[in-house]
Amino acid sequence: MSPEEVLAALETAPEGLSKAEAAARLAEHGPNELAPGKKISPAVIFFRQFANLLMLILIAAVVISFAMGETLDALVILVILLGSGILGFFQEYRAEKAAAALAKMAAPTATVIREGRELTIPSREVVPGDLLVLYTGDRVAADGRLLEVVNLKADEALLTGESTAVAKHLNGVSEPDTPVGDRTCMVFGGTVITYGRGRAVVTATGMSTEFGHIARLLEEVEVERTPLERRITTIGRVLAAVCLSVAVG
Repeated sequence: MSPEEVLAALETAPEGLSKAEAAARLAEHGPNELAPGKKISPAVIFFRQFANLLMLILIAAVVISFAMGETLDALVILVILLGSGILGFFQEYRAEKAAAALAKMAAPTATVIREGRELTIPSREVVPGDLLVLYTGDRVAADGRLLEVVNLKADEALLTGESTAVAKHLNGVSEPDTPVGDRTCMVFGGTVITYGRGRAVVTATGMSTEFGHIARLLEEVEVERTPLERRITTIGRVLAAVCLSVAVG
């Protein structure tokens, strides 16, 4: 779509939205921020490191060793248990913090045009149809279609992995499924303007942005057990079967 067509589709104008219309759209679309991820207590993360059969067998071994007066054996097993639990805790805790790290990369404020005036507002108040004013060094507050560019370049490594800044243009793309890195007529939330200046009309905010899609994918990822974890589970079952056989015998 051309810039004019985008403005018409979003029911906005070169003078920007009115304050009343911006407030109505904020109520309709919600704040321009990433949805908080599922929070898991550090204590829960730590204790579930011991929620497998082998760990339970070792815990039982510690209790039995203490009861039989084998203090040294019990302490050795306990140290191994705690070391394994702490290592697993830190690995999983870092993964749980991934979504929170994304939220910290969002722009704190945005410069917009409303009722013909240039204003600086909290980025959470940006709505579809707002006109973003972009300067060198700005972190883009939301996804938008460019309306004006003057030697504009953006660092989009956050989305594409490309270390080279992308030169931006006004010419639209022909295919709707064009990859993000090739949409040179667009700017994206979370990316950084490295050169030049420009203006863009906001097309998506919050979790509807490309940045938001990444956050959603992180929440949907199912943690698969590693080959080592699967092997430990198998060993635990074998040990459990052996222990039961010896006890019965």
